[in-house]
Amino acid sequence: MARRVGYSVQQVRNLERDGVLPTATRTSTGYRVYGEVHLRSALAYRALAAGVGPTEAKAIVRAFHQTPVSRALALLDAAHARLAAERARLRQAEEAAAVISGEPIQEVRPSDSMGVSELAAALGVRPSTLRHWHAEALVVPDQDAVRGTRRYTPDQVRDARIVHQLRKAGHRITPLRALMLELRRTRSSEDVVAALSARDAALTARSRALLDGATALSAVLALHERSA
Repeated sequence: MARRVGYSVQQVRNLERDGVLPTATRTSTGYRVYGEVHLRSALAYRALAAGVGPTEAKAIVRAFHQTPVSRALALLDAAHARLAAERARLRQAEEAAAVISGEPIQEVRPSDSMGVSELAAALGVRPSTLRHWHAEALVVPDQDAVRGTRRYTPDQVRDARIVHQLRKAGHRITPLRALMLELRRTRSSEDVVAALSARDAALTARSRALLDGATALSAVLALHERSA
């Protein structure tokens, strides 16, 4: 089993302990005996873990052993639906980023800058979100020398709009920080396009993993029905 699945022997035992694999039969000397349903269950888990993470993958595969088929399929449907929603947000972010990056910024006047509350309202986020982005060096506003308040120039507002879209598309803080530092240095929209393309590739890999997991689960379901 371990060789066929690509896991260690202990990992296979752990999957059985966690209910991902049905309880194995044992020989008179205590050795576990695994069959096709165990192999398909382990393959399903490995694929699903790449698509939705190990915790949810365990819950889905367990459901195919322990609950009515409709309940098990509903968990799988929910995973696909969340991935579809992520993909839809990515498409929206791609469209928005293209528009934002292409907007010209004309001659800038001091009155063109925005305060934290103004920009938060314009983006539809909380002021604390902008402060968090500042702390994480995603969007770095100017500081009023007298009042000490944050002021966002048009360039910084553009950065905030890009960060807002990329965060909605699922980008994490650490890679986004590196991207925004580079964007501020080069002002090249190609960096944003590359980041969104990488996100698309990651979603595609997860979609494929869910497809592979569903194929293995279909075999598990057929084996259970055959033995019922």
